Amino acid sequence: MSDLTSTVLALSGAALSLGGRVLWRDLDLAIGAGEFVAVLGANGSGKTSLLRAVLGEYRLDAGEATFLGEPLHRGDHRIGYVPQQRLSEAGAMLRGRDLVALGLTGHQWGPGLPSRRRRAAVDRLIAEVGASEYADAPLGELSGGEQQRLRIAQAMAGEPRLLLCDEPLASLDLRRQAEVVDLIDQQRRGHGFAVLFVTHDVNPVLEVVDRVLYLGNERFRIGTPDQVLRSEVLSDLYQAPVEVVHAAGRILVAGTPDQSHHVGERHHAEVQA
Repeated sequence: MSDLTSTVLALSGAALSLGGRVLWRDLDLAIGAGEFVAVLGANGSGKTSLLRAVLGEYRLDAGEATFLGEPLHRGDHRIGYVPQQRLSEAGAMLRGRDLVALGLTGHQWGPGLPSRRRRAAVDRLIAEVGASEYADAPLGELSGGEQQRLRIAQAMAGEPRLLLCDEPLASLDLRRQAEVVDLIDQQRRGHGFAVLFVTHDVNPVLEVVDRVLYLGNERFRIGTPDQVLRSEVLSDLYQAPVEVVHAAGRILVAGTPDQSHHVGERHHAEVQA
């Protein structure tokens, strides 16, 4: 559960634009220790850019952002990052344990932990995410879900206080999506870190999410899923008619101005980012 008495990440009056286009402005956000916040919105609304700003890769146009009460800076190992399930040819032969080890050494200029301690730390991280069975296999031979388990282990290496997840469910089937969400939630509850989770579809995280940050039309809405994912709220955000439908335990959104806001072949379906 969230603990808003201990703020991990805070943005106040934050604004960001890229290529001369404003993505969002006047963004006020405070994420507490242990809180799970899902980030939703149409394509191009600035979801991934928000994560990159938190990582220190983008500088805000206005406002301020703090992490654990201090200004954000690039390379803070206490901010973990889990990307989409995507693998380049260059990384296909990298072993799973080598990927995890980068989480221990990738941010260091020196030699880091002695090799024996480093191996023990990597083994512990791999075991914690249930990936020991295939840790020595090349990444190119692993399924998307198996790769994501190892990426989560890599992100956990810095003992993060905040975990950023950039569409980590992309390209995964429903079963693997559920496994990845459950793993992230277990780690969050066990270690008490906050999660900022960008997703195309809110439904896989509905049972674990505390609040939803919905970006659109240079603005935002934040609150519980029941507070934000409502027809009148999203219609006001987009200044256009939007219909939110609850059906069979899932949330569907119809009528957003961005027609790429869809699932699969359906141009009026589940909440998209």
